[in-house]
This record gives sequence, structure tokens and C-alpha cells, in this order.
Amino acid sequence: MPVSEQRPPLLIVEDDAAALRQLRWTFDRYAVEAASDRAAALEALRTTRFPVVLLDLGLPPDAVGASEGLAALGEILELAPETKVIVVTGREERACALHAVALGAFDYCQKPLAIEELRVVVERAYRLARLEEENRRLAREARREPLPGVVCISESMRRVCRLVERAAASDISVLLLGESGTGKELLARALHALSQRAARPLVTINCAAIPETLLESELFGHERGAFTGAERRVQGRLELAHGGTLFLDEIGDMPAAVQAKLLRFLQERVIQRVGGREDIPLDLRIVSATNREVGDAAGTAGLRADLYYRISELQIEIPALRERPDDAVVLAQYLLDKFRADAPRVLQGLAPDAVAALASHRWPGNVRELENRMKRAVMMAEGAHLTARDLGLEALEPAEPPSPRLEAALHEASRRALSRAWASAGGNVSQASRLLGVSRPTLYKLLRDHGIRG
Repeated sequence: MPVSEQRPPLLIVEDDAAALRQLRWTFDRYAVEAASDRAAALEALRTTRFPVVLLDLGLPPDAVGASEGLAALGEILELAPETKVIVVTGREERACALHAVALGAFDYCQKPLAIEELRVVVERAYRLARLEEENRRLAREARREPLPGVVCISESMRRVCRLVERAAASDISVLLLGESGTGKELLARALHALSQRAARPLVTINCAAIPETLLESELFGHERGAFTGAERRVQGRLELAHGGTLFLDEIGDMPAAVQAKLLRFLQERVIQRVGGREDIPLDLRIVSATNREVGDAAGTAGLRADLYYRISELQIEIPALRERPDDAVVLAQYLLDKFRADAPRVLQGLAPDAVAALASHRWPGNVRELENRMKRAVMMAEGAHLTARDLGLEALEPAEPPSPRLEAALHEASRRALSRAWASAGGNVSQASRLLGVSRPTLYKLLRDHGIRG
């Protein structure tokens, strides 16, 4: 196996031959590649992925200044935004070093170099690069599965996705239960996309957003002259969904009179437009959702009993984001990748305090709140890594590590401990292994057993 595959790659951008020899000796356990100017550094980055770059700001043709080094820094981060760049400056150039950090450099060291300090900085950069890469990998896996558009690694959410997959194969009526912002519409879309009706329309109506006087007409349509202002015949959402799926969001806010008319359709599969007498047969699937409490008694969640039983042949409860902190971290990384192309500065990832805060926050607004916080943080962040402060979250002390003896724990206790450690470590295998007191192979087996990695 080539040496470069056995040792972590490190790019050193340095035009001084003596300094380069010293650095090669210092980092002999790395697969070092050297570049003496900006062009050579960029060429190296186009052919090899370097998690860490050591960059001397004094490069030709401005070897006594920092302009060429700063220009190289900007182009390196534009070409490889995940790369951790450590800049090297003279003692008198501290202002340039701070400017480099503001532009996105990971850290800086001043000449003459303190070798042990430089080793620590480089190793810390590699650890963070590995953690971020693991988060990105998990986010990519989550994007590929388990459902279109659903990002998750928690067992509770994967269980929901499996239910959706099974339900999609039939026309069973599904009632999605969950707090506002948990992704009920996203799951409804997945139900439709995986069903035999996927080629036909998915029509959505929010029963809470339409005035009571208009909701009946919106659902069932109306004939010309049915009421003041009805100048032409209009098809309702039910007709528009013929052959496909109708998603009734917040169905618990539907007025009682409209519930009665919807029940008649579910029983007879025909409708009459408002102001009309013609029976119109329709073939469609109904998927509903509510954020209201649903109990065992009939007539809960704001629904009349007979309608409730018709629309809830299968109930799927979506867990709140606070119940699955591991998903919050992976979702945040996914959203960072999604939004950072429009960011005003290069963003390299999530800071450790942001990971801890994401896993600990209660998320009253669920995924919608997380998306809003991430979008705002990406636009307003001042550094290269999003911090808890950027997210508007409280920076917390590191959580107490979970019990290290997982083998003796029950399955559910094991899952909870694993989820906490996984979220606390930000998806980093080595760190999670240390927190749990298990080997890496054992951790991989636990991740597979609990379905965290698919």
C-alpha cells in the first residue's frame, strides 16, 4: 500500500527550503506534500484532498509581506472549504494572522515556531476535520435514506419511516400526529411519492389557514351562482386530487359542518359541489395530520368520532426533535451544507459548543425552528465555524459521559446512552468510543444493532 494511503496527508506551503526541511522532520508521521507558492498549492489541492494545510503567509512575490499568503488562503478555502488552514506568520505580523483567522483560517502560529505547540495545533485541526467529515457522511447517509427528503439517524424516527414505507403500499387512511414543525407534510409527501398514486397529483390544504366560510368551497368546489361572487364553476381540492392523494393538514381545525360533508364522501366516495346536485365519483387517498392531542376516546383532537375512525386506520406519531438529539446534530450539518453556498463568508463546520447546544436544546419549534436558526446563523456568523452563540443557543459545559458498561444495560437504556454519546461526540467515532468506554469495533456493532447508521 502506498505510504500516502497509510499516513494522513498534510500540505505545507513554504518557500524557505530550510524551514521546509524542519517541518518535514517535525511531521514525519504525515504524508507531507510541499508547495512553494500559491499556484503550486492550488494545483496540489485540485488533485489531492488535504484535511489540513500549513500555510506561510510570506509567499513570493510578496515574501516580506502577507498579501500573497492571504490571497492563497482565500483561494484555498474557496476551492476546499472543509480544509483546515493553519497560517504561519512572523512575530510582527500578528494583525495579519488575526485577519487570516477572520477570513476563515483555522488557527495561526508565529515564528520562530514552537514545534510541540505546532504539533498540537495540527493534530487538533485533524481531529476536527475527522469529526466534521463523519458528520457530513452521516448527513449524506441520512439524505439517501430512509425516505425521500427525510434526514434522521435516530431509531424512533427510522421506525416512523418504516411505517410510512409499509403504509405507502396500500390505500389505508393515515393520520399523522406530531407537534408543529416535526415534518408531517414531509412524511405525507413521502407517503404519496412511494405509493402507486405517485404519478397523479398530491394536493395539500391547511384546514387551519382557510376561513370557515371558504373551507367547504375549497374542498368540494362550487357551481356558478352558488353564492355571491361565484361567477364560474370551480373544482375543489378533492376533485383536483382525483387519482392521487389529498393531504388534510391540521384537520382538527376543520369546522363540524365540513367534517360531516367529508365523512359522507369517505363513506360513499362521491361529492356534490356547493350549489350543485350532481354526484361526482372520485378515487383518491386521504392522508391527514394534526398537532392536537389524540386520546383513546372517540371525538378527540377536535374531530367527530365517526370521522376520526375513518381517517385514522393507521396512526403514525412523529417524535419531537427534543426526543432525538442525535437527529438535531445531523440535521444541522445537513442544513449547513445546504445553506453555506449563499453565505457571505467561508464556513467550515460546527464548533464543539454548537454541537453540544444542538443536542441539549429543547426545540419547542422542532425542525422548523432548527432550520430558521441555521439559516440565520449561516448568514450572520463571524467566524469559520458556527458557534452556539451564532445559533442563539446557550453554550453548555460538556455533558457527563454516559455509563461505560453498555453490555450489561437493557436494549432501551443502551440505545439512549449510545444516542447521547453519538450526539455529544458530533458523530465522531473515536470520541464516542472514548465516552462509552468501548472499542471502535464494538461501537460500530452497537450503531448497526440500533439502526443509527442504517
